[in-house]
Amino acid sequence: MTTDKINISHSVPQHIAIIMDGNGRWAKARGLDRTEGHKQGAETVKSIVKASGKAGVKYLTLFAFSTENWKRPQYEVDAIMNLLVYMLERETPELNKNNVKLMTIGDISQLEDKAKASLKKSIDTTSNNSGLTLIIALNYGSRAELLRAINNWANDVTAGKVLQKSIDEKTFEKYLYTHNIPDPDLLIRTSGEQRISNFLLWQLAYSEFYFASCTWPDFSDEEFSKALSTFAARERRFGLTGEQIEKNNDKPISSC
Repeated sequence: MTTDKINISHSVPQHIAIIMDGNGRWAKARGLDRTEGHKQGAETVKSIVKASGKAGVKYLTLFAFSTENWKRPQYEVDAIMNLLVYMLERETPELNKNNVKLMTIGDISQLEDKAKASLKKSIDTTSNNSGLTLIIALNYGSRAELLRAINNWANDVTAGKVLQKSIDEKTFEKYLYTHNIPDPDLLIRTSGEQRISNFLLWQLAYSEFYFASCTWPDFSDEEFSKALSTFAARERRFGLTGEQIEKNNDKPISSC
């Protein structure tokens, strides 16, 4: 890991990534269609975006739709995409008002034209904002991202754009979707599941994990504050000893 991607000071995480799990289970428990869970989950997104900005978080990455989610029933995929368009149209003015910058990671070329157009409009509208950066992972899978990075690097070597030599971490990271984004300090996953499900495999190497038992629609501001408090209480060593961290707490250090 490169030194400029390590955050030793951890009272507030600079970058939080969230796997928003449990929308379908929330709906099923209430005798509702799964799509109702996604609608309620979208309201939680709005709440947590606001809470992140107030807490001083700089980057918030939300795993909204994975490369594997295309395998779900078509009606559910369609409902998610329609909800995406609706939320973008409804919430972009509020994002802009609150100085939030919107970005995406993943292969959005496979999305429907309406969704791509809404994303472009929202990204363009918020592009000059300097507050919280909200990153939506859409049609994202980390294995696909890593293969894409390797292929793009190999193509650049073939084209003579880069020298053919052993690639280091800093060079490799330039080919990732997240090349201008610091690695997450904290990963939150809801619904009691304790796995990362092909999400940011490279970027989560030194992240702290917080697993909440509640489903995403029930993930409250209070639970979010609990996650932040748990994070602040942890000692992040990056392969070093506690004594080294204490001595170098105000200095950028590299991992072993």
